[in-house]
Amino acid sequence: MTDTVSAKLTGKKAIVTGASSGIGKEVALRLLQAGAQVSLVSRHPEHILSIPPGSHAKGYAIDLGDISQVAPKMQAIVTEMGGVDILINNAGMAYIGELIDMPLTEWQKLFDLNLTSVFQCLQTVLPTMRSQKSGTIVNVASIAGKQGFPNWGAYCASKFALLGLTQAIAAEEQPHGIKVMSICPGSVDTPLWDTLGDKVPPSFNRAAMLRPATVAQSIMTLINLPADAMINELVLMPNVGTF
Repeated sequence: MTDTVSAKLTGKKAIVTGASSGIGKEVALRLLQAGAQVSLVSRHPEHILSIPPGSHAKGYAIDLGDISQVAPKMQAIVTEMGGVDILINNAGMAYIGELIDMPLTEWQKLFDLNLTSVFQCLQTVLPTMRSQKSGTIVNVASIAGKQGFPNWGAYCASKFALLGLTQAIAAEEQPHGIKVMSICPGSVDTPLWDTLGDKVPPSFNRAAMLRPATVAQSIMTLINLPADAMINELVLMPNVGTF
C-alpha cells in the first residue's frame, strides 16, 4: 500500500462479512494493511485470519443465514466500534441443481444469506453513515447477477436481486454522501467450490479462475476512489472468459 492510501484509511472503521476465507479474507487483510479498524464477521471464527501485528481487528461469530440474529449482532458491532465507515457485504452461498428439483427450504436458505442478510446489514449501518454524511458500501455480487446459467438458477436469482437492491439503495443514499457499489466477478477460486462436491462440473478449471486476491484488490480500488467519484458496478472477469 502507498502512504497516500494508508493515510486515507487510517482510523476508518470497516466491517467485512464472510471474512474467514476467500475474497473476504483478502479484503480484510488489505484494509488492515491500510490502517483501518476491521470487524471480521464469519460463521467460522476459528478460521479467521491471523491478525497482523499492530493492526486493529476483531472477529465476530455470526451466522448471517440466521436472519433473526443479523440485525442485533451487527448493531452490536457498530456500537462497539463506535461507528462504521466501510461495509463489505461478501458472505454468500451457492446451490447447483435444476430449479424443478430444488427444495423450498434450500431456496429460502440461499436467499436468507445472499440477499436478506445484506438488506439487514445495510439497515444496520446506514443510520450511522447518514449521520456522518459519508460511507462506502461494496456488495459482492457475481457475473451470475448479469446472466443466467443452467443449474445455477437460485444463485442467479439471488445475485440479480442483489444488483437491484444495490442500485436502489445507491440512489436513495447518494444525497446523504454514501457510496453504494457492486462488484460482479466471474468465477473465483474460493473455498465455496469445495462445498459443492461432485456437483461441480469436471470441466471447471479452477486454475483458470480469478484469484481472491485479484477481486480484493479491485474492491480496494472501489473503496479508494476519490470522494467525487464512484463506479456503480464493476464487472471483473477471468481473461479466459465465462466458464
